[in-house]
Amino acid sequence: MSNWEATRYRPGSRKWVRGLSGVLLVLISIVILLPIVLTFLYSFFPVKEMEGYLKTRNNFDDKQWMDVLLSPAMVSLRQYYSLLIEKPVYLRLFVNSVRYTSAILLGQALLIPAMAYALSCFKFRGRDTLFFLVLMLMLLPFQVTMAPSVLTMRTLGLMNTVWAVILPMVVSPFYIFLVRQYMVTIPQEMLEAGLMDGAGTVRTFLHIVLPISKPILGAACALSFADSWNMVEQPLIYLGNARDKLPLSVMFNDLSTQEMGVAFASAALYILPALLMYTYFQEDILLGIQLSDMK
Repeated sequence: MSNWEATRYRPGSRKWVRGLSGVLLVLISIVILLPIVLTFLYSFFPVKEMEGYLKTRNNFDDKQWMDVLLSPAMVSLRQYYSLLIEKPVYLRLFVNSVRYTSAILLGQALLIPAMAYALSCFKFRGRDTLFFLVLMLMLLPFQVTMAPSVLTMRTLGLMNTVWAVILPMVVSPFYIFLVRQYMVTIPQEMLEAGLMDGAGTVRTFLHIVLPISKPILGAACALSFADSWNMVEQPLIYLGNARDKLPLSVMFNDLSTQEMGVAFASAALYILPALLMYTYFQEDILLGIQLSDMK
């Protein structure tokens, strides 16, 4: 073995590379997490202090760094009290977001695993054509499918109702594709063994396929939660004449602009559910995507 090869494969010869990678990852993490940390920190500032601070954001010298507040004059929960008690409009919009997200996740839990199971484990005429259509729909952006969706909802009489937002999201083609790609990797012998033991199609699905698919289902649940919680275009299109039914994601920008004193508290409450969901399903997201064909 040459000297170069000996140096290359000597244990510990690349510790500096791992160390540099670790430092870079820490720096990137700090840059990504800093806005979230500051959002939660500023939510405990007094309302008057935050109003005064935000009014200076368009009056600073572009040659100087804008001041960053790191400690409040007094720790206060006034922003949260004002937001949740004195201004119930925020709480109503928050409930709308929870309602839409819960209904969409429930509908997807009932339909998407079953649809993915049919497309992955059954052989029937037109299966490949149906899966090709799912792929085409997945690749089309919302702006392309918006017009036919509006016409469909108008024909069904669902415009300006909550169902106009919920139903299109329930059959999202991306999650059908994601779960189907995972279920394809399930050994066929395992399914046949279940059938030989007397388990029918439904029992095989419930007791074999779903437990095996838990990682990808958790990943799909977390990703779908983010899509549903942050949706903006769908409510604006389908609920144009029903502003009382709009979710928080649509009205959040107006709230933060009109109510500068509670902007950070509203942002913190808006971010918190997504953080908790990601934290709970973190391992499932990583494992599910690694084990699927989405590498």
